[in-house]
Amino acid sequence: MLGAIEAGGTKFVCAVGDNLGNITEKIQIPTTVPNETMQQVIEFFKRFEIEAIGIGSFGPIDIDQESKTYGTITSTPKTAWRNYPIVEAMRNAFHVPVGFNTDVNAAALGEATFGAAKGLDSCLYITVGTGIGAGAVIQGKLLQGLSHPEMGHILLRRHPDDPYQGKCPYHHDCLEGLAAGPAIEDRWGEKGINLVERQEVWDLEGYYIAQALMQYILILSPKKIILGGGVMNQKQVFASIYKHLEGLISGYVTLPELSSYIVNPGLGDRAGIIGSLLLAEQALQDKTQRES
Repeated sequence: MLGAIEAGGTKFVCAVGDNLGNITEKIQIPTTVPNETMQQVIEFFKRFEIEAIGIGSFGPIDIDQESKTYGTITSTPKTAWRNYPIVEAMRNAFHVPVGFNTDVNAAALGEATFGAAKGLDSCLYITVGTGIGAGAVIQGKLLQGLSHPEMGHILLRRHPDDPYQGKCPYHHDCLEGLAAGPAIEDRWGEKGINLVERQEVWDLEGYYIAQALMQYILILSPKKIILGGGVMNQKQVFASIYKHLEGLISGYVTLPELSSYIVNPGLGDRAGIIGSLLLAEQALQDKTQRES
C-alpha cells in the first residue's frame, strides 16, 4: 500500500492506493499552517500500513537530493510554509521512502502513465488556476535541471489593448501575472465564474496561453499538451487558444489536430494524487535498488 499527498495552496489531498492508480481511501485537509495541517495528514496515514509516500507539492520546492535543503518548500508566497521540511516530517513520522516533486510534475506523471498521454513518452501538463505551473515528461522521465521547471513565469508580449499591469508579485506581467485566476478577477473586477458570457475575457485568456504554448512547443516539442486547473473549466478558452496558436505558429512547424493535441486531463482532478502514488512507487523502487 502506498501513500500520496497532493499538497496544494488551499488544500492537501491525501490518499492511499497502489501503483496502478487505484485509490482505496482519500481525504481533503485545509492548508492552514504546518503544525495544524501536517498533524491531520499524519493522523490519516497512521491508519494504514504504507510502504512509501509520494508528495506532489506547491512550490517552489527543493528537489535536488544533493542539496542541504532537499525536501523543503522554499520561497512560497504562503509565508507560514517557507523553508518547511515536508519530506523530513513524513520520514520522521513513518520511516518509509518518500518521493518528492512539484504538484504539476506529479500530475504530468499521472497523465503520462494513466491519462491523456498514456502510451506517449512525452507530454506537458499545465495547470491554470490560482497560479500557473507546468510539469513535463520528456523521453519518459520528469524534466529536471538545476531545479524543477517554473514555466508559469515566462514573459509574454502584452496584448496591445490590455493595460493591465499584472498580478505576479515577482514579475508583474509574466504568464501567471496576466492569465492566472487572480489576474482575471483583478483585471475584470469579477471572478472568472461570473464572466462566462464575456467573450472578450476568454479571448484574451486564450491569447496569453497560446503565446506560452508556442514557446513550450518550440523548446520541448511535447507529444501531448494537457491543460488543467480551475480556469480551464471554462471550455470556451480552448477555441481561443487554438485560434491564436495557429496564427502564432503560422505553419512554421507541423502540429497534430489541435483539438486532440491540446486537451483536458484524462484523469480529471485525480491527476495529481495518482501521480503522487507513482512518486511513492518510484521512491520504493529506488530504495530496493540501493539495497540490492
